[in-house]
Amino acid sequence: MPLIIKLKRAYDPPAAGDGRRILVDRLWPRGLTAAALKLDFWAKAVAPSDELRRWYDHAPERWPEFTRRYFAELDANADRVDELIEHLGAGTATLLYGSKEPRLNNAAALKAYLETRTRRAARRTPAGRGGSKRKSTS
Repeated sequence: MPLIIKLKRAYDPPAAGDGRRILVDRLWPRGLTAAALKLDFWAKAVAPSDELRRWYDHAPERWPEFTRRYFAELDANADRVDELIEHLGAGTATLLYGSKEPRLNNAAALKAYLETRTRRAARRTPAGRGGSKRKSTS
């Protein structure tokens, strides 16, 4: 089953089709409890650094530079990205974010990063074979 990544504002109610719910902000959403979020994992280690988040300040003209810098942070934090990918698993997963901006936010950037990374990984593994297999010599 292929991975499907959805995006959703943390303040929107959980839905049956969300799959695994993963918060991808460094800060906990104000006024929400863990029970209200129905969270499966909090991936705060892959959220943008406080410095980058403050610099970006949701200024649309900074989006291209924000994504470039954020992707560099993610590349430098490969172990935590791998941990997130394990939590995503297969099937549907929803990245939760707190921003009021629905398109130009860290979850949207992270989704693009993850989709690119998983596509590259899929191209390196022969489809349907799960990697290289040796023939039995018995």
